[in-house]
Amino acid sequence: MQPTPENAQALARAGQDALRRGDASGARELFSRAVAGGRADSNAWFGLAMACRALNDDSGKVAALDRALEIDPRNMRALMLKADHFANSGDNRAAASFYRMVLRVAPPPAQLPPDLAQDVRRAQAMSDQYAGEYASFLREHLSKKGFDEKHSSSRFTQSLDLMLGKKRLYLQEPRVYYFPELPQIQFYDRKTFPWLDAVEAATADIRVELLEVLKIGNAFSPYVESNSARPMLDDHGMAGNPNWGAFYLHKDGMIVTENAARCPNTLAALKDAPLANIKHRTPSIMFSMLRPGARIPSHNGFINARLICHLPLIVPGKCGFRVGNDVREWEEGKAWVFDDTVQHEAWNDSDKIRVILLFDIWRPELSEEERSLVSAMFEVIDSYGQKQPAWEM
Repeated sequence: MQPTPENAQALARAGQDALRRGDASGARELFSRAVAGGRADSNAWFGLAMACRALNDDSGKVAALDRALEIDPRNMRALMLKADHFANSGDNRAAASFYRMVLRVAPPPAQLPPDLAQDVRRAQAMSDQYAGEYASFLREHLSKKGFDEKHSSSRFTQSLDLMLGKKRLYLQEPRVYYFPELPQIQFYDRKTFPWLDAVEAATADIRVELLEVLKIGNAFSPYVESNSARPMLDDHGMAGNPNWGAFYLHKDGMIVTENAARCPNTLAALKDAPLANIKHRTPSIMFSMLRPGARIPSHNGFINARLICHLPLIVPGKCGFRVGNDVREWEEGKAWVFDDTVQHEAWNDSDKIRVILLFDIWRPELSEEERSLVSAMFEVIDSYGQKQPAWEM
């Protein structure tokens, strides 16, 4: 007579009681009867695996665990026991894969009973141990084949870090417009932009103009401005926040006459820059201020057809900038170029203001025809309706 679901549950409970009493043989008998009719759940099969483990029956344990995980691939206790089985047998790669799976399926620690919370901590420790051993093995043997982390291809080094989980994969995720088949580069090689030499050479003159601007009361307006004609979710409290301020020389593709008149040397320094020209949208040229203790939260830019340039002018220290995996500190007078459609953030942990010159340029990979078409497309978009253009469709 096959056990009914109710009988299978009763037999499994009896098997658990036998395990607690230390009667492994009795427990195996009860669990075997519980699963015999094919109506038992994953936990009953896990109980059978535990009984087999207590009796040093490895083949029975593994068969029961395989059945438990076939029924419920997220059974954390079965995953841990399978991981421990492979760890004890010396198959580190298999063990690591099961410990990682425990971490993937685990809910927050507060939602776990104490024994499972302890298992998750142990799974994390074992995963870290295996990851370290694997990384060391891989780098050691690659070095014998000619790999040198300091001098070999930086792209290959980055691929290695991504594969080993030392870095996270960040890709372009523009909020408005994606131009396909462009390289995924966080910070561009400075050598790609020889015209930046003239911009950097003008740092002292640009800083003089900035210092004069700073003498004006309320010269900087909040960088993030709300628009009542567009919905806005301000999850980070940045809209209208003066902690991140801007003094525009060009805004939305148009010169800000009064501000530009105060900074002729700044604009002259950009005469050879391939500024991104999209009517009513770009270029933007501004002094960007971050006040003491302020942080610009992680975000992504609007279109990947352009890049953003920073020329640091006032950097008090304790100021950082992250694009994807790459974290850097500004150095006064040393410019960089980055893709703002890759997730990025900035912070000023000092007690003084940080100010940079910020402007946008066309991506060098776009042909003149492509630049013209992108610009024309947004002009057509902006002709649809009567409202002021905004970075959305």
